[in-house]
Amino acid sequence: MKDLLTSYYWSGDAIRSRSVSDVVLWGTVDVPEPPARLTADWEREIATRMVLEPGDVEALPLARARTRWPDYKRCVQAASDWTRTLGLLEALAASDVALMACRGAKYHHDGAQYGGAAFCNLFLSEDKGLDVHFPVAGHCIPLVRGTVLIFDTGQPHAVIRRGGSGFDAADFAPDKDCTQLFLTWELPIEDADVGRVLQVAFDTDPSTASQLDEEQVRVNGARASLCPDSGRWRAAD
Repeated sequence: MKDLLTSYYWSGDAIRSRSVSDVVLWGTVDVPEPPARLTADWEREIATRMVLEPGDVEALPLARARTRWPDYKRCVQAASDWTRTLGLLEALAASDVALMACRGAKYHHDGAQYGGAAFCNLFLSEDKGLDVHFPVAGHCIPLVRGTVLIFDTGQPHAVIRRGGSGFDAADFAPDKDCTQLFLTWELPIEDADVGRVLQVAFDTDPSTASQLDEEQVRVNGARASLCPDSGRWRAAD
């Protein structure tokens, strides 16, 4: 039997409940390769100012990157055009954007920090033999330059070696070129178009929501944690 996931998130001054969508939307758009000097800048930032261990996902300075990235607007436009084909008219343009780097990603969900959002990610790096894996939804999506996807922040996911059965830190050893760069937008889950395309049901458990004071995802009504290596749910610590 499929687990029932419920997200409890801040909506204004109150916690609201909703379903966690297992819909994952993805495609490939035409985005230019970032210029060599910008890529070199990112590599220096990661090597000298960040501790990007296997499985980590960290933010890079976007404002500085934009000054050296003539095709930044073209990348944003490509993502915007794609979301419009899905019926998301203004959600991306009105959303916050960040530049992220990951060296793989352990299985996790983001519903404890971003329960009021869906993520739209646009990958900028070349194909390095990695997939983003959604174990609950059952999707394994190849990461290439131009891969774009939208998913519920409460949906468990990881970045793993293509063909792998789970996250293995050895696949992301220091001597391997496996860092992925991507832009990410926080799309408001309560936006009518976002909720519709992800098929989210709202106020699914108002009685529990009224008793909570923090965002969280519950599995079959109980607190649970996610195994970072396998993506399987287990009883909360």
